[in-house]
Amino acid sequence: MTTPARTRYTGYRFPAEIIGHAVWLYFRFPLGLRMVEELLAARGIIVSHETVRQCARKFAQRFAWSGHGAAAGASAQF
Repeated sequence: MTTPARTRYTGYRFPAEIIGHAVWLYFRFPLGLRMVEELLAARGIIVSHETVRQCARKFAQRFAWSGHGAAAGASAQF
């Protein structure tokens, strides 16, 4: 059973889209926590590197299960 994004992120300061984007940036690209903080700041989202770390730690497994990290249409065959 899947949980809607709004229910998963209830009680957090930032909306689900921002949390998801921060976690995606951190795990998808070889970026440090402070680089993710700077990228979000460039978009007008003020968040600390510690908040990014906590969100990445808490939501990493759910994010991986949802398939956001996999390339669309990627095949295991060469």
